[in-house]
Amino acid sequence: MTTMSAVRLPGDSTVEHVTVDVPSPGPGQVLLRMRASGICGSDIRAIYREHLGHGAEAYQGVVAGHEPCGDVVELGPGVRTLEVGDAVAVYHITGCGSCDECRIGYPIGCTSPTRAAHGWQRDGGHAEFMLAEAVSCLRLPEGVSHVDGALVSCGFGTAYEGLLRAGVSGRDRLLVTGLGPVGLAAAMLGKHLGASTVIGLEPNAERASLATELGLVDVVITDPADLADAVGDATGGRGCEVSLDCSGNAHARLAALTHTAARGRCVMVGEGGRIDFPVSDLLIHKQVALHGSWVTSLGHMAELLDLLARWGESPERVVSHRFALADADEAYAVAAAGASGKVVITWD
Repeated sequence: MTTMSAVRLPGDSTVEHVTVDVPSPGPGQVLLRMRASGICGSDIRAIYREHLGHGAEAYQGVVAGHEPCGDVVELGPGVRTLEVGDAVAVYHITGCGSCDECRIGYPIGCTSPTRAAHGWQRDGGHAEFMLAEAVSCLRLPEGVSHVDGALVSCGFGTAYEGLLRAGVSGRDRLLVTGLGPVGLAAAMLGKHLGASTVIGLEPNAERASLATELGLVDVVITDPADLADAVGDATGGRGCEVSLDCSGNAHARLAALTHTAARGRCVMVGEGGRIDFPVSDLLIHKQVALHGSWVTSLGHMAELLDLLARWGESPERVVSHRFALADADEAYAVAAAGASGKVVITWD
């Protein structure tokens, strides 16, 4: 095969099906046959509807998809860490490798002009094959599926990083605002990390219902006006020790901060938008720690893959829709509607 089917996102809520050459791996690279490729909320927000991104989110007209997982089919010169046939998840950003952020395993924070993310500045996973750097590929442990690996590549990794930033443990009650795919991931992983109670705020009835059906959230609130009573009842009026906003919505962010307990930790993960709040009342006087958290590190991604295998947990549980690459138009339309669980393109 010398050519392959692929998908690009020209904007205007449109999917463009194209035929491109199958690439060949260069030094330090591998060629992957794609097995699963997720659709992320960032794809919808900053690329699919219109090209809003700049800097790290500037879309360069490449093959879409920054949540790739596949099988190694060809090794480039010098690759010694992988073998043909390995199933791998891909850390979706390649940095310069020498800046402070890269050195501690966070290429997401690299500011070098050479930094490139799959699906944004370099070809991503919405194609039959994809080139990846060997250093960015992590073998899937036994029992972890290709779809699991794709979800860890961004959404679940992002949720895990936010929970680590807050130091979630069995001492904590956790509030998650926004139960889209990342919020569902935060609820699932928060439980495994020990959160004694998980409260979720999700106005969309379908997403709220999915969270309930999956058993990921102890209390699901669909009307924001009911959140104060729910948190009060669950915490004796104290508030949640940890809150995580996964929505990017200004009102939800404010709710997360408002219902964080004194000396608690609030983490903002949802991208875009703004927030305005009374700093003295909600932050200083409550002595709350407010964190921003962006994707995860290569090391924490590897750690999460290992934990999923040890826990016997499957991120694939939050997938509500699967599509073939040929049906990517429908896949993006479903994801853009904001009423689903995770939407994934698969070749299985």
